[in-house]
Amino acid sequence: LKRYKMKVVIYSRVSTMTQDYKRQTDELKDYSQKMGFQVVKTFEEKISGGKNNEERPKLMEMINYIKENKIDKVLCWELSRIGRNTIEVLKTIKLLNDNCISLFIKNYNIETLNDKCEINPLSQFMIQILTSVSEMEKTTIRQRVKSGYDQFRKNGGKVGRKEGFRKDRELLLNEH
Repeated sequence: LKRYKMKVVIYSRVSTMTQDYKRQTDELKDYSQKMGFQVVKTFEEKISGGKNNEERPKLMEMINYIKENKIDKVLCWELSRIGRNTIEVLKTIKLLNDNCISLFIKNYNIETLNDKCEINPLSQFMIQILTSVSEMEKTTIRQRVKSGYDQFRKNGGKVGRKEGFRKDRELLLNEH
């Protein structure tokens, strides 16, 4: 009798180009091996979690992939990796739930669905609280940065490109 191996995908995200998602991915791969899961695909992204889902290419690629392939579970290291925008995170989780795909959040050991594809009410409640806290954290950071810039400018500091710095039109268009 051959035992079915649960098919999972891993989603890892960091906010800036200087950060690395390797730790998240490696720990989720180790966890999958320990649990006997089959990691079918890994999606890794360097983009702000505050963006809308549609602005996050790897997240959208993962959503399309899991819809088209028979995936049982999405693994992420922490909820803020899915996003820092409460509405967008809840949209992603609803889509997963509607397709009977559980989201496993490793750092809190939270699973959105049980084995019968039923929503786990406690995890749903915790996710709503955690996403709200994450979004609040993002807003607080933004306010602190703005306050720091304002204080720096007030004391004579200059923010922005160095005087005389300019990119030619072609270089600017190629970069963006």
